[in-house]
Amino acid sequence: MTEDVHLDSNVPGNPAYHFTIVPPGTPARAGWTERAPLVPGAGLATQCVHAGVQPDPAYGAVMPPIYQSSTFAFRDVCTNAGYDYTRSGNPTRAALEEAIATLEGGAGATCTTTGMAAVLVALNLLPHGSHLLCTVDCYGGTFRTLEHARQAYGLEVTYLDLADLGAVERALRPNTGMVWIETPSNPLLRLTDIRAVTELAHRRGALVVVDNTFLSPALQRPFEHGADLVVHSTTKYLNGHSDVVGGAVVAPRDRTALLQRIQSMNNLLGTSQGPHDAFLVLRGLKTLALRVKAHEAGARRVAAFLAGHPEVARVHYPGLASHPQHALARAQQRGFGAMLSFELRDGRPDRVDHVLRTLRWFTLAESLGGVESLVAHPASMTHASMTPEARQRAGITDSVIRLSIGIEEPEDLLGDLDRALASLPA
Repeated sequence: MTEDVHLDSNVPGNPAYHFTIVPPGTPARAGWTERAPLVPGAGLATQCVHAGVQPDPAYGAVMPPIYQSSTFAFRDVCTNAGYDYTRSGNPTRAALEEAIATLEGGAGATCTTTGMAAVLVALNLLPHGSHLLCTVDCYGGTFRTLEHARQAYGLEVTYLDLADLGAVERALRPNTGMVWIETPSNPLLRLTDIRAVTELAHRRGALVVVDNTFLSPALQRPFEHGADLVVHSTTKYLNGHSDVVGGAVVAPRDRTALLQRIQSMNNLLGTSQGPHDAFLVLRGLKTLALRVKAHEAGARRVAAFLAGHPEVARVHYPGLASHPQHALARAQQRGFGAMLSFELRDGRPDRVDHVLRTLRWFTLAESLGGVESLVAHPASMTHASMTPEARQRAGITDSVIRLSIGIEEPEDLLGDLDRALASLPA
């Protein structure tokens, strides 16, 4: 056997290699080149797989490359291929931004380092002296950021139950620049009628921002109800695997100036997501439709089990017919999601701690939306940054336990909860 003989005829360079090799970047003739225009009109699962992604034009990689570069070579003086510096733009991040915008039915998006960075990008659109209305039981990190802006920059903030449309109308001021909606809210799963609140806000010229993290575009599309911006912690359901943090702000169609403003603000603040993290979220998006179905199927079983358990006083889950906003959930959402919270009949600290410590399939941890089930105590974890007075105003008592239902077998989760509740201290 001579040294130049290849054992495998599929190795490029072997004289027997049976594929034609063309220079990188040679235009393709295969059918996938005509796929991109079809994506906006495709079904959800198809969009999850293909939005923002085409085989790499250089070598045909099916998954987009991770452009792990801080800077890009100019082709000539004042001439580049669309990118110059990764903070301002990166091809991997651009693919994710296109994918998220497609799923939300928007014109474009800008992806950030974290969900809280996405909140900052949106808030920084407000001019000095603005007033903002916010969901009363918002995420603790959002509350902390709003309070910082109130104290440091003079932002006026009013927290209220946005389901009370009369209260919303009365709370609007001449300087109200934004209404911040979490629906469902965190952790009490209260809903806001996006269209009704948007109509009130738009009469005053205020922007409406909807945090769609809990449901994702698989189950809710706020632009269809008039929202001006959609915010995500992509850490959660969009990524879905608890291995990356990120955020996104999405602008609706026909709002080019607003899209440019959020993109510019992300660049100005230096909060742009890195290419490797963007790649991970883009990977997670591909299974979003499948995961959400499994998440929700488990959540329905868990909510029904808890609602019928003698040790449980209240279950907060819009998918239950007994939820006061069940009809709104059916009208505004495409499903009920996988987040729920509940309260024990006797919510003494030792009994709450017993549940938190006893559960085995539910990991005691913050965050949500991953394939694994999580249990959290909002008062001491996700909403610890809220003052006790703010938690009381929001209805977040020390007895509230929040569950993020993963994609495990529901029977295993039910058995875990049953064991914890059956062994509660008297």
